[in-house]
Amino acid sequence: MESSARRDSPLMTPREIYERLDRFVIGQEAAKRAVAIAAHNHLKRVQARRLRRTSLLKKSNILLIGPTGSGKTHIARNLAEILSVPFTTVDATEYTEAGYYGKDVEVMVADLLFKANHSVEDTQRGIIFIDEVDKIARRSQGARNGAGSRDIGGEGVQQALLKLLEGREVFVPMNVTQTFNRGDFVPIDTRDILFICAGTFSDLHEYGGNVDTRPMGFGAQELQKVRRRVTTKQLVDFGMLAEFLGRLPVVVQLDLLGEPELLRVLSEPPDSIVREYRELLGLDGIELELTDDALREVVRFSIDKGLGARGLRSILEHVMSDVMFEAPEHRRRQVTVDQGFVRTRLAGLEASAGLGA
Repeated sequence: MESSARRDSPLMTPREIYERLDRFVIGQEAAKRAVAIAAHNHLKRVQARRLRRTSLLKKSNILLIGPTGSGKTHIARNLAEILSVPFTTVDATEYTEAGYYGKDVEVMVADLLFKANHSVEDTQRGIIFIDEVDKIARRSQGARNGAGSRDIGGEGVQQALLKLLEGREVFVPMNVTQTFNRGDFVPIDTRDILFICAGTFSDLHEYGGNVDTRPMGFGAQELQKVRRRVTTKQLVDFGMLAEFLGRLPVVVQLDLLGEPELLRVLSEPPDSIVREYRELLGLDGIELELTDDALREVVRFSIDKGLGARGLRSILEHVMSDVMFEAPEHRRRQVTVDQGFVRTRLAGLEASAGLGA
């Protein structure tokens, strides 16, 4: 009953989707706008197909290109929560083309079916996030005699994904742990499943691009702002099939997050790491204060190591480990973490090569 009411409610506008994304995703303004438009168009297409059998609207599958820790997965996960649809994350490198040992691409739909509590109806309007798609590029740079040109993990997977991205009825296993048991499967129509693919494409600059270059030195920020847009030709030269890219009409480039954005990531969103630590210590009756200089030290360490937003949690986990260990026995009601404390902890982390210097 609740599901039916939600489907009959007015569609969220791109601005409404953007504003809700903006609460949880720091920076990446252009990416959030593009994703919001694609999501709105996807909702319109689903609604049009539900109201009448035929529609000219095509799928708005998305390709996110950006460096590690720029928020690709974070955007996709929050989008699924905003749209109230099932969501699953898969790694493209785990899959092979049919006939080889490994997962068939239908298994990613089975993962979504599992996340939707085996509701076929909910599964057919969910979101599948496929990470590391740059790792399944066609590997045509083999030896001159042809050795190494047989591609199990690359072009074959792209070919297998075409039917899912375009929208076909596929048979998926009910039990994701028994993918080779074909006796227990269910048909799923992928026409209304939104696919969001993502990759760093870290060496795309070799094919005329400029993605994931880490500008350094004076004027680096200005150089980053004038970065050229990645073209379809560059992606094809990189090793992506033109047919595969044709089924990903929305291409979004994400920027490398700078110090101001990473500082906001730490403390501003409702689910930020700093808020989480304050709540954890608050359960022990302790008030936590992390100074601005301390947070800036964490951010600089993440930038130096090229970890982006993704690395902030692991860095802060190390910084706060002693505090969390001693917290339940603390007699003081307030704990202050300052720049000096963070520097000492990070020096020890660098010495032990815990995050790879």
